[in-house]
Amino acid sequence: MSAQPDRFRLSLRVLHWLMAVLIVAMLAVGLLMTSSLTLRPLMLDIHRPLGVAILLLALLRLGLRLTGATPPLPSSLPRWQVWAAQASHVALYALMLAMPLLGWAMLSAGGMPVQLWPGMLLPALVAPSPALYSLLHQIHQLGAWTLAALVLGHVGAALHHAWLRRDGVWQAMAGGRSD
Repeated sequence: MSAQPDRFRLSLRVLHWLMAVLIVAMLAVGLLMTSSLTLRPLMLDIHRPLGVAILLLALLRLGLRLTGATPPLPSSLPRWQVWAAQASHVALYALMLAMPLLGWAMLSAGGMPVQLWPGMLLPALVAPSPALYSLLHQIHQLGAWTLAALVLGHVGAALHHAWLRRDGVWQAMAGGRSD
C-alpha cells in the first residue's frame, strides 16, 4: 500500500484552478445577465456553453478525485473543521454538477432550446411547463447564491490555511511543498 501524497495530482490541481476561474466567471456572467437588459443576450450566449463546460469538467474532476489518493487533512485540525471541509467539498461538487443541469432543465421547461453555439442545440431535459420553469428558476437562483457563498467560504478557508495555520493544505492544491 502506498503512502498518501502530500499534494494533489497535477491533473486535479489544473482542473481545480481552471474550474475556479470558470465558476467565478459564471457567477459574474449570471449577475450581469440578470442585471443588464443590454448585456443579457451576450451573457446568455456565454452562460450556456460555460455551464456545459463546467458540468463536463466537474464530471472529469469527480472521476479523477474518486480514483486516486488525495492528501489527508492535518491531524491537528479540530473535528468540526474536518467535518466543515468535507461537507463543503460535497456541497461544491453537488452544485458544480447540479447547477448546469438545473439551468438546462429550466430552459427546457421554458420551451427554450439550449444553444451552445449556432447549429448546436442540446435536447430538452423536460417537457415545457411554465410552473416547472418557475420552480427551476427559483432553485437555480438559490443554487447560484449558495455556490457563491461556498466559493467565498472556500477561499477564506484556503487563505486561513495559507496565511495563519501554514499547515500544508494550501500547498497541497497550489503545488508547492508543505512546510
